[in-house]
Amino acid sequence: MKILFATSEAVPFCKTGGLADVAGSLPQALANANNEVEVILPLYQRVADNWKDKMSFVCSIEVPLGWRRVYCGLFRLEHEGVTWYFVDNEYYFNRDSLYGHYDDGERFGFFSRAIVALLPALEFMPEVIHCNDWQTALVPVYLKDECVRWSDIRGIKTVFTIHNIEYQGRYGKETLEDLFGLAPGWFSDGTIAMDGDVNLLKGALMTCDAITAVSPTYAQELRYAYFAHGMESVIRLNGGKVYGVLNGLDMAGYDPATDKRLTVNYGLKPKKGVESLETGKAKNKQHLQETMNLDIVPDVPVIGIISRLVSHKGLDLVCQVFDEIMRLNCQFVVLGSGDWNYEQFFEAKLNQYQGRMALYRGYNEALAMKIYSGADLLLMPSKSEPCGLAQMIAMRYGTVPIVRETGGLKDTVQAYEDWCGVGNGFTFADYNSHDMQFVIEQAVGLYYNKPAAFRKLQETGMAEDFSWTRSAEEYNKIYQKICS
Repeated sequence: MKILFATSEAVPFCKTGGLADVAGSLPQALANANNEVEVILPLYQRVADNWKDKMSFVCSIEVPLGWRRVYCGLFRLEHEGVTWYFVDNEYYFNRDSLYGHYDDGERFGFFSRAIVALLPALEFMPEVIHCNDWQTALVPVYLKDECVRWSDIRGIKTVFTIHNIEYQGRYGKETLEDLFGLAPGWFSDGTIAMDGDVNLLKGALMTCDAITAVSPTYAQELRYAYFAHGMESVIRLNGGKVYGVLNGLDMAGYDPATDKRLTVNYGLKPKKGVESLETGKAKNKQHLQETMNLDIVPDVPVIGIISRLVSHKGLDLVCQVFDEIMRLNCQFVVLGSGDWNYEQFFEAKLNQYQGRMALYRGYNEALAMKIYSGADLLLMPSKSEPCGLAQMIAMRYGTVPIVRETGGLKDTVQAYEDWCGVGNGFTFADYNSHDMQFVIEQAVGLYYNKPAAFRKLQETGMAEDFSWTRSAEEYNKIYQKICS
């Protein structure tokens, strides 16, 4: 099948969040499943600086955008069996950051219009265009708008993946014609209108052929107001074409046996240069303690948080019972930045728990890997979590996750049952600090009182298959269904 994957970011070219990991891995998995796959994304400044000398120029065209006709260049790069296309316009994309600009609506309106306009310049006319989040939400709309005049694109089907429904591409009604070049009927018939505004996400959900969410549980949660950020009625209206497909993990990139970012490599099968889980984790733990100025104590459990410090990540639960957690004779490491109140809370706790608590404000990939490989437990008490990768990475490195049962956390972490030893982590259902505290006590208790059982729990997590192969199979079924 011929698939064009449209995204606003992708590893290894540019990344701000989980979408980039998906866009960097799923196309490769789809190609390995005997599909022809091409990916298209903007040619940002950071991409051009690092990759443009490896690209070849394809063509340039003018893209109609409202009353404007805008230059659009196209560059191509072959990388690991996938053809990558980059949409060039320095006015829109030669900037120091991917998002957060005053004209993001215009920038990604241009990008979506360019994707449709550039179809004849690609190696093939796709059977499916797979769009992702609001930055490509206008692609299904523009396809519907153009197909009445352009017969070659009438058979193209579209899949739209919601990575985080909180971000919707919402703009004033006046942008419909002037900014996005769409006729008033798209608004008056309700296709792209939401609460009096233009809502690009709604336009995609109404016009695409299939909607996917990044985990089965998240697909179900989106039907309810608590999770859907006002879009629950739209999801329910289109419920017949909603699917949940769990994101995968780059199993080769996240492999403790080969990961060069670790102090010591380790795995389930020790060999030359690869230590056992027990000794390898112990050495990485010591290095983490040294790096973060924690007491060098080998037999005390280290609990890690790697997260944006914002409310929907469940940080208020942690703050409510933090002192109770620290009474469990554990160490606590936090990596992240976000809301001032959470940053200040953890800053204050540094003095109270010197040698037992550490904080790094910001994001540091090298330190994140030290935590994944050196910590014993990873805490993710999220209010909502569409999929989540941290819990999968943690298990891959033998760090036991403690999560709230929501979204992809529920789909990937099964509660440990002491009486029979099944499960791969610890979970709690209600958004309640004392429920979270209870399962943390269980996890720490297992660490201290049943070290063999805790080791078995680590081994179970490390053996889990979170590869993209499974996800690609699910997407293939969706593609075939909508194209049949």
